[in-house]
Amino acid sequence: MSGEDYPSDDDKSFVSARSSHHVSGQDTGHPPSGSRFSPKEEASLLAESNKLKADANSLFAYGSFEEAVQTYDRALSSCPNYLEYELAVLHSNIAACHIKSEQWKEAIDSATKSIEALERIDPLPKPKDSQGTGQGKLQTQSAPSAVEEIDDETAEKIEALEKSGRTRDDVQKIRVKAFLRRAKARSETGGWAALQGAYEGNTVLYEKTRQYKSDLLLDYTFLATVTNLSPLDKKTVQKSMAEIGPKLEDAKSKEMAEMMGKLKGLGNSILKPFGLSTNNFQFVKDENSGGYSMNFNQNT
Repeated sequence: MSGEDYPSDDDKSFVSARSSHHVSGQDTGHPPSGSRFSPKEEASLLAESNKLKADANSLFAYGSFEEAVQTYDRALSSCPNYLEYELAVLHSNIAACHIKSEQWKEAIDSATKSIEALERIDPLPKPKDSQGTGQGKLQTQSAPSAVEEIDDETAEKIEALEKSGRTRDDVQKIRVKAFLRRAKARSETGGWAALQGAYEGNTVLYEKTRQYKSDLLLDYTFLATVTNLSPLDKKTVQKSMAEIGPKLEDAKSKEMAEMMGKLKGLGNSILKPFGLSTNNFQFVKDENSGGYSMNFNQNT
């Protein structure tokens, strides 16, 4: 089953009771900052969220994608906002609905929220730098090794995850689905920047200041490193990677042509009072250096 198919990424409904903090008077998934619901309140909210998720899954199965999104949103509102795994599942499911409705931007946003939530549970290893053995390449993603080195903060997050009845394999399953859905949506938008994102860049996981970083994880490139992809998902990734390259070049050429057309129009408006136009200036490419030289032709 590919990443954009049936959205129910997680069929196990469970009750997490990780907190001993009691917060009275709360009937939504948003306790005061820094607090958690009591086990009883958390269980009640999570049960309601799971029920709404099941209803949304049924709506999706019947093709009622808009209603499914609305119901998933209600499930998000009920889910305690510190249960990152459950939030990730819901956001990934919402992304699947938007894909079915061809709402690509919304699908990208929802899939990204899912990826971000999972990153807060079990951060992906960053690519090793140029001085490491990884030469800046992504590390292969498979089932976590028993001898894998992790920091204390990550260890605490993983311990909390396992106490809730989940494993890192569960996280990886949802992460793959979210990446597949985001890459699918990016590839369908058709623009150069979006295609570049699907093929080369995930600008969220390690972006702290909304600037591009050298160690950005890659959507399809990340998926290509996952060793336990299903045969269908693996085929989807391979096919998409083969197709996006030509699409990227085509989109780049079209957008560059459009941009040059706009610049030419602006240039003509500036030069017109002087009796000139952009046609008076010719740019000649040097095939050896790849640079350009400008020639002025007054008679053009």
